[in-house]
Amino acid sequence: MIIAEVLLLSIAVRLSDSSFPLLQVMLVIAGYALFHLIAWLKRPQTSSISPHYFFAQLCMDVLALSMLLYYTGGSSNPFVSLFLLPLLLVAAILPKPYIWAMAALTTLAYGLLMVFPFTHQDMAGMGHMAMQQSGNMMNTHAIGMAASFLLSVIVILFFVVSMAESLRDRERKLATAHEKGLRDEHVVALGTLAAGAAHELGTPLGTMAILTKEMEREYEEDVELVEQIQILRQQVDRCKTTISQMSSSAGQLRASGGKNILITQYIESIGQQWQSEHALSQLHITYAEHKKAPSLVIDDTFHQALTNLLNNAADAHAEHITLNLNWDETHLHLAIMDDGEGLSDEIQSTLGKPFVSSKPNGQGLGFYLAQAVISRMAGDINIQNQQDQGVCINIQIPLARMGASYE
Repeated sequence: MIIAEVLLLSIAVRLSDSSFPLLQVMLVIAGYALFHLIAWLKRPQTSSISPHYFFAQLCMDVLALSMLLYYTGGSSNPFVSLFLLPLLLVAAILPKPYIWAMAALTTLAYGLLMVFPFTHQDMAGMGHMAMQQSGNMMNTHAIGMAASFLLSVIVILFFVVSMAESLRDRERKLATAHEKGLRDEHVVALGTLAAGAAHELGTPLGTMAILTKEMEREYEEDVELVEQIQILRQQVDRCKTTISQMSSSAGQLRASGGKNILITQYIESIGQQWQSEHALSQLHITYAEHKKAPSLVIDDTFHQALTNLLNNAADAHAEHITLNLNWDETHLHLAIMDDGEGLSDEIQSTLGKPFVSSKPNGQGLGFYLAQAVISRMAGDINIQNQQDQGVCINIQIPLARMGASYE
């Protein structure tokens, strides 16, 4: 831009007479070049710049352009339309507050050039139509140029800004869709591995079930050993049940016993089952007993998702875990709060990614799979550290996706 100004200045000097304000224009260009040299030497050592820094640079461009126009014809100079260039840049890149500020700045600069023209020397040698003043009245040409400039500003503010916002919104949606596609690819891969594991584990689990039955009959006189064998058999049966559930369709919704179940009963049954396996942590379930609870058709994967989240709290050495259940006309709300170790900054930055775990032998799939299940149900889940201690997980799921009904 500075090179272009120098070239135009050399042409203007050749075409004009001695009345051309050469010194003033050269000082403006020199100051403009010096500013950018200093700005380049002290530029931020980062891969990106802040909106404030970018906006400040454009404001200096507007100031330099205003000074050049002031000495070369004012608002009648054909290059006055260059005021629209920084406005276009801001409209396409920066948020609305910057856009309105730049629109006000360029309009103010244009207005000052009209009201306070440079009349110290005769500018007839410029070859441009100068403003003719009669008292405080401006000629028709200046009024037409001002109206054209204001119309251009209005067009940029409304149409270009709307287009830029639409493009930014489209980019956000594409990024979200791309992220969801990557997550779905991981889920499909995990589903394939799970199906293979379920097939391979069926035979050894069946063998273990037969052997535990035989051992139970053979050592029925040893009461203590029989109790341990029964515990082992229960764990084997649990594994077989889990595998049978994995072999069913992932998108199929099933209710216990083929009937709807109250959400309060369903959550309490999960809590009782989980508590029986985690004696070191105390689970407290709270909900408004006076509210009429909806009956839902619960997906089996939702059971697994809640269990994974509770397991994560127990693995974080939480002694007390609170599961707060609530609902309204449209959504189911769950909040899981614990007094465990909380989340480190490193773990918070990798939440939702598979195979990332803070546990020594962890697989890094608990929260990832829970997030995938809740996302498939059109729900939202977020996790954050509490102010005092522990973690709070908030879950929100549309009741319509769970077959809600009030009996």
